[in-house]
Amino acid sequence: MEVHDWLSNLDMPSNYKPFQVTEVKFKGSRKEFFLNNDNIYLEIGELVAVEGPTGGFDVGHVSLTGELVRVQMKRRKTPMDQVVKKIYRKATEADVEKWNAAKEMEWETMHKARKLALDLRLSMKISDVDYQADKTKATFFYTADGRVDFRELIKKMAESFRIRIEMRQIGMRQEAGRLGGIGSCGRELCCSTWLTNFKTVSTAAARYQNLSLNTLKLAGQCGKLKCCLNYELDTYLDALKDIPDRIENLDTEAGYARHQKTDIFKKIMWFSYQGDENWIPVKAARVKEIMAMNKAGKKAPNLKEEAVQMAAPVVVEKSFDYENVVGQDSLTRLDERSKGKNNQNRNQKNKGNSNQNRRERIPAGDKSPQANAKPQQGNPKPQANNRPQQNGPKAQQNAGIKPQQAVQKPQQVNGPKPQGNNPKPPKPVVKAEGESIVDGTKPEQSKNKNRNNRRKNNNRRKDNGSENKPAAE
Repeated sequence: MEVHDWLSNLDMPSNYKPFQVTEVKFKGSRKEFFLNNDNIYLEIGELVAVEGPTGGFDVGHVSLTGELVRVQMKRRKTPMDQVVKKIYRKATEADVEKWNAAKEMEWETMHKARKLALDLRLSMKISDVDYQADKTKATFFYTADGRVDFRELIKKMAESFRIRIEMRQIGMRQEAGRLGGIGSCGRELCCSTWLTNFKTVSTAAARYQNLSLNTLKLAGQCGKLKCCLNYELDTYLDALKDIPDRIENLDTEAGYARHQKTDIFKKIMWFSYQGDENWIPVKAARVKEIMAMNKAGKKAPNLKEEAVQMAAPVVVEKSFDYENVVGQDSLTRLDERSKGKNNQNRNQKNKGNSNQNRRERIPAGDKSPQANAKPQQGNPKPQANNRPQQNGPKAQQNAGIKPQQAVQKPQQVNGPKPQGNNPKPPKPVVKAEGESIVDGTKPEQSKNKNRNNRRKNNNRRKDNGSENKPAAE
């Protein structure tokens, strides 16, 4: 929709009189020509107050000035006599405030009008509303399949909005141009940027270009066939002149060959025999000759003898014409770092699982010195009377035991085993770092022995508690 003014930087002759018509752009793609009788100096993009279509004033942007306006009038076939409206002035602050207030009312007005149309059960869709800057007139744009009797709708809208109303029917393409959007190509819609003349698009344009007749891919946001299907149609039609229109099965000495596909710009056609999966490329000119031979009742030789030698795809090796002198790291460092973190996390999980399994092997009630012992730094200090340190309620119960009784009990360690369910009293053990005083062996070297000691110690502690109760009394 925008036109580049390539004459803006050129110096005009001294006796040159500027063209008095100026092009002004309004909401959507609407552009109109206005007379600049007062010779106001205007630049592209400025806001101007112009004469309204039925009185009042409207505000728009200057889109084109100078001699290019004359060219635009010729292109649109607009004679000079039809340009009657005038430019009043450059838009003041008061004009801009009224214009902004009018634009803010458009959204709410459109929804109210849609609700009124639904109440009257009219088969129409109001797509946009355009307010005049002085809030005296509003133009409603709608789409419909046929003619709609909206006289009752205009009466109700005039009562609710208190303005002059104009209803204008537009097509689906014009509606998409007014609303705008992004096409499937990733760019802004052509109809909302530069395309003004909408030509009819048929499915024949897709057939000539060998496109799949899928309506979801061929239709645009307006629901009609895409306008861009006509852009390359002339080029395809010129290339199709050298390719036969109706291609039938070719009669050859090896049998009938069926047509599979056509490369329009390379002018090569592929055929295949029945029961053979390999496709044979043949030039389009040779296909015309074979078709003429078949019409004369002659058979053509085997197509494999006349196949076109297709060039093998060229593999381009990556070559870098620069040197990494900055010393930057490669982009794969992130992958390596993430792999290292994953391996570290995996090792931590494995350690946690092994520690958990080790804890599960020890019984829940096991309070033996081997189970609860923590590694100490340096040489541990020997405790008095070689007695293990006890904490908790059992230590309080043993507080009343005489020293002689506590010392004499360890002497029964190597004696005969007690009969019945009463086990031995606990062994007084002073444990060095990773080593036991009793036999001088490490726990890692004798796992079975430690396990038996833990069970015995548990039973001894229970018996200890039962024996010490009368002494405490």
